[in-house]
Amino acid sequence: MVSDNGSGARPYGGVDAADRQASRRARLLEAGLDLLGADVPKIAEVTVRGICQQAGLTARYFYENFADKDEFISAVFDGVIGDLAAGTQSAMQSAPPGQQIRTAMATIVRTVAGDARIGRLLFGAHLSNAVVVRKRVESSALMAILSGQHAGSVLRIPDSDRIRCVGHFVVGGVAQAISAWLNGEVRSAPDRLVEQLTALLEKLGDPSLYRD
Repeated sequence: MVSDNGSGARPYGGVDAADRQASRRARLLEAGLDLLGADVPKIAEVTVRGICQQAGLTARYFYENFADKDEFISAVFDGVIGDLAAGTQSAMQSAPPGQQIRTAMATIVRTVAGDARIGRLLFGAHLSNAVVVRKRVESSALMAILSGQHAGSVLRIPDSDRIRCVGHFVVGGVAQAISAWLNGEVRSAPDRLVEQLTALLEKLGDPSLYRD
């Protein structure tokens, strides 16, 4: 018998073992986004069996990719936030001068508006799973650092506590505003939300805010 995950595994249906494993992993991660990003997520009740049922795979293939449920949830979150960050950065780099902030906000808002699962996973107030909470804190800290670095680069000022403070303010404020928008506490069309967030963030471009 030839193992499906060994380097010597023969192609099956024209697809080699590595590609089959990658396909199964992608199906599991998509199932995780379905479960975590559901209208009323019941993550406390989610089991390996439930994840596999959602993905249409057996537990064997779950453990082929993940040690346990916490590692799986981390992978789902990391994949989503990684894709959003990469897409936002790419859009900003392609934006004309003076349009980077608007482009970043438009990318984020349109992404979460286009796939409600992503919005609920990253910004949903009702999702209190311990792993997701931890991953949100970790990603927010990283985004704050990157935001501060970007601001310092644009304004051509050295790193400082003021820059870092604004970085955390930006990330926390945008996340809270989007969360309120997703929950219906803020009722705006996506384009209107982008305009308002852009206007607020552009106010932070005043160099006097960073002088001691």
